[in-house]
Amino acid sequence: MPWLLLILAGVFETVWAFYMKLSEGFTRAGPTLVMLGAMLVSFGLLSLAMRTLPLGTAYAVWTGIGALGAFVLGIVLLGEQVSALRLIAAGMIVSGIVLMKVADVP
Repeated sequence: MPWLLLILAGVFETVWAFYMKLSEGFTRAGPTLVMLGAMLVSFGLLSLAMRTLPLGTAYAVWTGIGALGAFVLGIVLLGEQVSALRLIAAGMIVSGIVLMKVADVP
């Protein structure tokens, strides 16, 4: 269950990062409110996951999911650049998330 909470927290981190971009420096109320709501949910789920998961593992996976999600949304929805080097970097983030999960198994 803590891993599911952590994954959901990472998804909501992606949401708030995306809406932070859409808020245009907090000048647009709608995206700013969505961002704040997603932040609260993300932090809340992360705190629940941290009840049982190690701090380093939980935080690294949470930020990794958020970074990867923001990377994908930037490409798919915002037309950001795709390059071999950026894809390799994203693959390294995925590798890090998987290794953190594997390392957490007793």
